[in-house]
Order: sequence, then C-alpha cells, then structure tokens
Amino acid sequence: MGNPRREIDTFSRGVDADHPQFVSAVARAFSVLRCFEHGEQYLGNQDIARRSGLPKPTVSRFTFTLSALGYLNYSAEREKYCLGTAVLSLSHAFMKNNDVVSIARPLMRELADHTQAAVMLGAADGLRMVLLEICQGDAMFQLKLEVGSRVPHGTTALGRADLAARPQAVFDARMQELERECAPGDWPRIRSGIQRARQDYENYGFCFSLGDWNPEIFAVGVPMVSADRARVLAFNCSGRVSTMTREKLMQDFGPRLVNLRNRVFELTEGRF
Repeated sequence: MGNPRREIDTFSRGVDADHPQFVSAVARAFSVLRCFEHGEQYLGNQDIARRSGLPKPTVSRFTFTLSALGYLNYSAEREKYCLGTAVLSLSHAFMKNNDVVSIARPLMRELADHTQAAVMLGAADGLRMVLLEICQGDAMFQLKLEVGSRVPHGTTALGRADLAARPQAVFDARMQELERECAPGDWPRIRSGIQRARQDYENYGFCFSLGDWNPEIFAVGVPMVSADRARVLAFNCSGRVSTMTREKLMQDFGPRLVNLRNRVFELTEGRF
C-alpha cells in the first residue's frame, strides 16, 4: 500500500506516480526536504520519518545524502538536521529568474497603497499556496507573512482563486485531496466556501474569503492563467474586517485586482 502523504504530494501536483519515467527515489528525497515546512528549524530522522511516512532506515540514507549535497546541515550537538544553503540557492535562482514577480511588484505596491491592505502573489505548492511576493499597505495591521510563507488552499482568497481557475477534472481531484487532509467536522464548511468562490469567480471575475481563514481578515482573490494554460498564479488583497467590507471588495478592490492581473498578463505576454 502506498504512503498517503506521498500520494497526496504527488497527486496534488498533477504527477502520475505510476508513470514509467517517474523516479520514486527523487520524490521521496523531496518529501524529506518538505518536512521542514512546519516551522521547526531542526528535525531528527525519527521526526522526518513520522512526517514523511517513510521508514526510518530510508530516511537515514536520504538525510545523509542530502547533507553531503548541501541541502541539509547536520548538527552533531542536537543530532538533528536543518535545511542547508543549497536550498536557498535554488530559491534565489527561482526568484531572480522569475520575471513575473519583478513585473508585478510595482503594480502590487500601488494597489496596496490605495487599498491600505496587503496585496499578495502566490502559486500552488501541493495543497497549500506559497507566497511569491507580498506588499503590505496597512502600517497598523501587518500580516505576519513573508515571501515563501504557505497558506491554506481552501480557506484563503489566494487558494480559492487558484482552485476557481482549474479545469473541472483537476478541481474535482483537488477537492478529494483537500477532503482527505481536512478534519471531517471542518470539511462541509470549507467545501461550501470553495464552491461558492468558484461560482463568484464565474459571476464577478474574482472570489472572496470573508473571515474564513482568519476571522479578522476579509480578502478578494483572482487567478492568472498562463497563455499556454500550463500554470496558474493568483493575486489577492487582504485587510482588516473593519476597513474591508464586502461592498468595497465588490465595487473597488476586486475590479482593481482584476486590472492588476490583466496588466501583469499583458506585460509578461502570458509567459510565466
């Protein structure tokens, strides 16, 4: 029987783990690295085995190899691992060579200043959204997020915008994966919010998260699909409930976010 975590990680990226060219060892190595996304700086082999679902002897071989390559660092004092500088070099190369971020940044800054809210650009990473850029516009209410932060797919405007743009078959598959990850008691509410967001996107061109992720935050989101339809990014605008009403999102912030998306798409010619 396959490891549930591995099945979720590969499937949620549109990967066919049964494909003859799929190298399971590579997938497992990356599942080890992904264990460090949960907040702790240092993890031992036992921690990684528990989080990845891999056998501890397998984890030991992967952590040794990844350390030799610089993707992990080993602390003899703690007898645990942390991420190595090779991971940072990959992320730096990604950001440096990703024109869409540099193109979007000044437009996001302008919208953040106008809305006095946080404007974000994100992309799907498994069953989360990872932030590629964030511009804070409210000096009195700064979201504790930064580039590289991951937020939920199902309750945020960013994640719902991504889901709203997916073809029906991909959307249905993502919903199944999200349901498996979600606490049973929470799923009906989350499913309803996602389905409503998909309908809102059809009706208005953008979707909402009205206190669903954080009761203090209202947000609007919009997807951006590449010209070849191979990639989906998403923008959102998030701010305090006290200053961001649904009417304001509908009449002002949502349309402005759509305009921002359209401008970025035009400037990149849909290639990102």
